[in-house]
Amino acid sequence: MRMRSYTLHLPPEARPGEAYGLDRAVIVPDGFSWAAFAFSVVWFLFHRLWIAALLVAAGLALVAAGGYALGLSRPAATLVSLLVGVLIGLEASSLRRWTLTRRGWPVRDAVLAGSPAEAEAKAMARWLDPATRPPAPQRPAFAGERDPVIGLFPASEGTR
Repeated sequence: MRMRSYTLHLPPEARPGEAYGLDRAVIVPDGFSWAAFAFSVVWFLFHRLWIAALLVAAGLALVAAGGYALGLSRPAATLVSLLVGVLIGLEASSLRRWTLTRRGWPVRDAVLAGSPAEAEAKAMARWLDPATRPPAPQRPAFAGERDPVIGLFPASEGTR
């Protein structure tokens, strides 16, 4: 069975260990999206990615107009369209994650699973069980908290 990575996105008010917000959780698969490749703008609209859909539609129109202006043959224009479709398929999941993060739904966890249902079950179990949840990122120590001087000349700090 092929394993795939999935990211869990939750609303900002969701807290680890609590079920609140899990009904609105979004699981985003990583990797190539065949649906985005085949239905590009429609796929983005289906996932409520309005800005990305607009950008993709404008990009496709520019590529078509550029091909027409350059006088590309039909096989060359088809090849360019397929390559643009492959790029869209490769980046669709990243654009979806970017949009969710911009809306305030950051990546809360990442899991490996063989199917979306298995990914959802793993992510929810990890979110609700503190023993299996990954540790929260620790705030790195900042040198300024211990030493008020930043730079190469600490003696000049008091002479301003």
